[in-house]
Amino acid sequence: MAKLILIIAFKLLLLAAVVSAGKGDDFAKVIDRKLLGLHKEKLTFFRVYWHDIQSGSNPTSVVLRPPLQLILLWSRHCQAQGIYAAVGQHDSSALMVMNFAFKTGKYNGSTISILGRNEVLTKVREMPVIGGSGLFRFARGYVEARTMWFDQKTGDATVEYSCYVMHY
Repeated sequence: MAKLILIIAFKLLLLAAVVSAGKGDDFAKVIDRKLLGLHKEKLTFFRVYWHDIQSGSNPTSVVLRPPLQLILLWSRHCQAQGIYAAVGQHDSSALMVMNFAFKTGKYNGSTISILGRNEVLTKVREMPVIGGSGLFRFARGYVEARTMWFDQKTGDATVEYSCYVMHY
């Protein structure tokens, strides 16, 4: 009798699982991109200069716990926020997690997000743009980083970021 009850309970549970699963495709649907305000895709290029100042009384980078560091680029037009952490075992590579937040003009309030490996001692480094907000919603693309100036004694640096961003 106990075995029969167990079999019936198992069959009811299986039936409930099959019925509740349904087709399984009703959780997602295709929508028109224009409903989200997404029109023709365009390519935008801009160049920013990232000043990594670790020395002096007003640093833009603060060592939280070596080698993890905080990134802050502050200017009238754009602010960079994020972190970089040493990841290379045999080279000077860093994992960059960075946002450029625009504060003036057409792109005011918009951001782009960059995530990738930065081989610091390489002349030109390429990292992907993985998203954005505001006018850069659904952004994708890449940035090229070039060190313009570096002081080995203080760790201060100026890096040029050439940004190529596809967005709607």
